[in-house]
Amino acid sequence: MTRGRFITLEGGDGAGKTLQAARLSEALDARGMGTLLTREPGGSPGAEEIRHLLVSGSVERWEPLAEAMLHAAARRDHLLHTIEPALEQGLWVISDRFVDSMIVYQGYGQGADLDVLERISTLSLGGFEPDLTLVLDIPVADGLRRAEARAGSNRYERMGRDFHARVREGFLARARAEPGRFAVVDARADPETVGREILDIVAQRLPVPSDG
Repeated sequence: MTRGRFITLEGGDGAGKTLQAARLSEALDARGMGTLLTREPGGSPGAEEIRHLLVSGSVERWEPLAEAMLHAAARRDHLLHTIEPALEQGLWVISDRFVDSMIVYQGYGQGADLDVLERISTLSLGGFEPDLTLVLDIPVADGLRRAEARAGSNRYERMGRDFHARVREGFLARARAEPGRFAVVDARADPETVGREILDIVAQRLPVPSDG
């Protein structure tokens, strides 16, 4: 059986990652490609328990390096119990966030040492990485406005605007440094336009059958 592909959607809060991950999953399913939609932090029973520790409580709840380690532990469980088994079954796995969020949020955003975060990533993933990472880019003010319109908020959405500006630049910096894996999508447009652009990029980068 042909191994599946792993696609991640990244970006700041309010960029529309959750919606577009679901739209991409539906579009690929319509082309006869089995998919699994998942998320981080979370995506497996153990990782979902850790998620609650990460997204709830006060903004100052965790020191950045400790927070990164919690993310890495959740990601390890997610990889072993959800992602790898699905890929081995030939499914295309689409994840709303993955390791780049940890490096950007805890590194660029909160100031943890980037080299240390890269080592944590290598230790937890053993060299595993996405086949394609889509960065949904949106100006900070627009993203936060969208996030605030949703019901409830998490710790990250309550962090200051300067933090979110550093997060945006962090994602763009990673995309510039690794263009073979990353593609940047302008997330300011309506969801249908963004979804079409995402599907076009996936079709260009990975072997996706047409819908006709």
